[in-house]
Amino acid sequence: MKYSDASWEKLNQSYQGEFILLGVADRPRLEMLLFTIILICYTMTLIGNTTIILLSWLDPNLHTPMYFFLGNLSFLDLCFTTSLGPQMLVNFWRKRKTITYAACVGQLYISLALGSTECILLAVMAYDRYAAVCQPLRYTAIMSQSLCFKMAAVSWVSGFGNSLVQSVMTLKLPLCGQNQVDHFFCEVPAFLKLACVDTSVNEAVLFSASVIFLLVPLSLIIVSYGYITIAVVKIRSAEGRRKAFNTCASHLIVVSLFYGTAIFSYLQSPANYSRDRGKMISLFYTYVTTMLNPLIYTLRNKEVHRALRKALNRNATI
Repeated sequence: MKYSDASWEKLNQSYQGEFILLGVADRPRLEMLLFTIILICYTMTLIGNTTIILLSWLDPNLHTPMYFFLGNLSFLDLCFTTSLGPQMLVNFWRKRKTITYAACVGQLYISLALGSTECILLAVMAYDRYAAVCQPLRYTAIMSQSLCFKMAAVSWVSGFGNSLVQSVMTLKLPLCGQNQVDHFFCEVPAFLKLACVDTSVNEAVLFSASVIFLLVPLSLIIVSYGYITIAVVKIRSAEGRRKAFNTCASHLIVVSLFYGTAIFSYLQSPANYSRDRGKMISLFYTYVTTMLNPLIYTLRNKEVHRALRKALNRNATI
């Protein structure tokens, strides 16, 4: 369907004003519960991921590929939650839960960009673990500094590139004056429901991108851990098997939490996206997984514990 410039401007009149984020506005008690949970998750995300970034930067013993990628993941999670958290927390207390057009576009683009980046980054981290466990003698040569930077750069560039395509296609859709987003924040699947034209092309492109950024990396991770499992079984030392298992188990837990919830949200029809279960799932991968990531990676990690004690002792002596 084609529109003249005048009719296009009329159809998209809501773009120049604001959007209303419905969330669970009809259930104020649930809003207060969600406010408390999200505030706790957001605070712990800030503390946990900031700690990992600082330790990875300050401690020379953590200047390894594994912690380089973990630092990237922590920075990504910080940006991800901060791009959505403050606005959402404020809206829980507001009677009229509005967001400006510029802020909505920012959420739309940044959330998808960082989510796409994390998909690729987790696959890169799986390859790093494969090289460490399956090729221990050649690990340093394989995971050179230049390769680590290139792999991280590919993750970030591909994520933001995918989001640019999806966001531009989504924002070009006419809304016919509709400005009520049935979600907690502006996200592509929820935004597609506002369009007053056929969105089958957008849905097809979004589905294809979801397969590329979700199923393909997940498949590569599964293959990597298949080889890792075979290698771990062959390790004669019980201590060596335990150390390899602990390191890889942490990554597998993160992968399961992130990909499981993201696949549920993006590999389904936008027509079903407004259901409460879908909205709650999006909160899970936005806040709960980003909070758990630093805990999962550091809870049984002796190297991080040692670096943290060293940093605390250094501050205590100043």
